[in-house]
Amino acid sequence: MSRAQRAPFPARRREVAAAGTPRSGATGRADTRTISEDPLGGTVRRTVLPNGLRVLTEAIPAMRSVSFGIWVSVGSRDETGPDSGAAHFLEHLLFKGTRKRSALEISSAIEAVGGETNAFTTKEYTCYYARVLDEDLPLAIDVMCDLVTDSVLDAADVETERGVILEEIAMHDDEPGDEVHDLFARAVYGDLPLGRLISGTEETVTAMTRPQIQDFYRRHYTAPQIVIAAAGNLDHTAVVDLVRQALQGTPLDADPGTPAPHRPATPAVRTRPAATLVETKETEQAHLILGCPGIDRIDDRRFALGVLNNVLGGGMSSRLFQEIREQRGLAYSVYSYASQYADSGLFAVYAGCAPGKVDEVLELTRAGLARVAADGLTEAEIARGKGMSKGSFVLGLEDTGSRMSRLAKGELLYGDLMPVNELLARVDAVTIEDVNALAADLLARPMSLAVVGPFGTGDFAIG
Repeated sequence: MSRAQRAPFPARRREVAAAGTPRSGATGRADTRTISEDPLGGTVRRTVLPNGLRVLTEAIPAMRSVSFGIWVSVGSRDETGPDSGAAHFLEHLLFKGTRKRSALEISSAIEAVGGETNAFTTKEYTCYYARVLDEDLPLAIDVMCDLVTDSVLDAADVETERGVILEEIAMHDDEPGDEVHDLFARAVYGDLPLGRLISGTEETVTAMTRPQIQDFYRRHYTAPQIVIAAAGNLDHTAVVDLVRQALQGTPLDADPGTPAPHRPATPAVRTRPAATLVETKETEQAHLILGCPGIDRIDDRRFALGVLNNVLGGGMSSRLFQEIREQRGLAYSVYSYASQYADSGLFAVYAGCAPGKVDEVLELTRAGLARVAADGLTEAEIARGKGMSKGSFVLGLEDTGSRMSRLAKGELLYGDLMPVNELLARVDAVTIEDVNALAADLLARPMSLAVVGPFGTGDFAIG
């Protein structure tokens, strides 16, 4: 049967319980279920260990690689003001050594088998991952579980990485195209955690102490807060057994617990009134973002938002790209985007242009958004936007890393994994009325403006 002929709503869950060994901590009785046997993917299984840690896998026998990730439900928004940057600081430090391995031994173990490993911190979660040949998965599990659960946080390493992070902050400040996104977040959220830099500031990183980082580590890196995900040529039971072995004797070999619930959507984050923020820099190009508060990630309108975003600024055929770049040649880069969090979101348009063209670009952007808010989109645009959403999602599942990420984000952020066919059906179900109603609401909201370039705040006004 071809993909187009498959039923759009496969069974969400075919649950099969598996028995475990009645012991305590990470090695006691586990609860295992088959989540889905997706016709567009592999078999997805989920095990909850007695300590509350979750393990999800997607078996894809045609692959010869496996992507393995450890996801922790903590990010920069979980920090207090003085701790700003702690989650990112900790991400750096966990690669510096454990009781079993030095920093060199951690990196060389994975590189010796041709694998790769890395990590990243966001505002709501932190991820540590490795990609290796299927035969080297046991090694990857042992190394990654070791570094995440049992880092020593040596005082000398704290000072070394402090210097590295300060250089990273300085490098970021030299990239105005990146800096403007942080400025826009501050324009919308102010000093709330969602408005702060993930890296922290030079002041907070300089002042942060080892005990502060240790306390953050032990408070947040607990079994109920962790999701382990793997995708590729693997056996679920073997992965679970290897994870349990790797956790023995670590701080996560803990008393029984239950998985932490995903971050709630209420109460919604309070945003600032529309504001204009300007970072004055003598740049050759001006970088600007015009946008407003959007919708949170579990809002049912998120599928309509994806379609709207695609049509407005999601590609070379989008309205803004065609008018600002193709027809008028005012900017090299122009696009729209949506960021969604548990209890808030952003919708924005970015453009990079010559400083002398900023006023015209802003005028065209405002007019384009107002036109869509008032008149909506056409049926042809809706069809194109839906096709872009479906195509980008499916094509994004072509590698084990994206499939691993999908498992973890579904569990960590939504508490569920929507099958591929159901997600595609949700996009297909979006109507022109859905998109135009959202556009009328979203694009008529007061807009904040962030600009990095050779300007002063008085050069702009809220419009």
